[in-house]
Amino acid sequence: MASSSSTKMSMKLLIDTKNQRVLFAEASKYVIDFLFNLLCLPIGTVMKLISSNDMVGSLCNLYNVGAKNDDNDGDVQRSKLYMCPTRCGFLMTHDNKTRCYYCNQYMIKEATLVGDNKVDEKKTSNRIKNGFVKDAITFMVMDDLVIQPMSAISSITLLNKFNVKEIDTLQEKVVEMGMDEGIKLLKASLHSKMVLTSVFLKAAKVEIF
Repeated sequence: MASSSSTKMSMKLLIDTKNQRVLFAEASKYVIDFLFNLLCLPIGTVMKLISSNDMVGSLCNLYNVGAKNDDNDGDVQRSKLYMCPTRCGFLMTHDNKTRCYYCNQYMIKEATLVGDNKVDEKKTSNRIKNGFVKDAITFMVMDDLVIQPMSAISSITLLNKFNVKEIDTLQEKVVEMGMDEGIKLLKASLHSKMVLTSVFLKAAKVEIF
């Protein structure tokens, strides 16, 4: 986690150096909320950020995980949302007197939540305020953006799945997560199932428009 004076968070990658791929990332609640908040952006904003209209690859995995946390709230009601004017993060609020978690500016830039389903506004406000996932839990983010709680068993299962026999070929690497990285992840998720590998090991192949 970054300090309050920074707009950066961090997560720890476990890299298979032999095959040059990221097996998974160890991430905090704040990183997971950051990823889920990508889904709250209006579609017009997403298009401007990534200059793409092709929703393929792993973005649907991130969306499906977010949907599972929806608690079957019902249909979504159109309502005004506000975001940071500098767009240094992907947080949103119903109250334009709320200060941005990252830069401490008032979140006064208007955005619009649209959809066919209606959601209880109180639950929506609480979710935006408290985040999408529970605190005090560490999460695993797979290369294709599938997310699950971190555990020793799940780590071992993943190593077996990828047939990792030599532990000395594994390497840990701490990477920063901020606005730039968020856009890169979003863009890579539209085109690839190896999102973390594309962004953090083969970053030169992922461009930001």
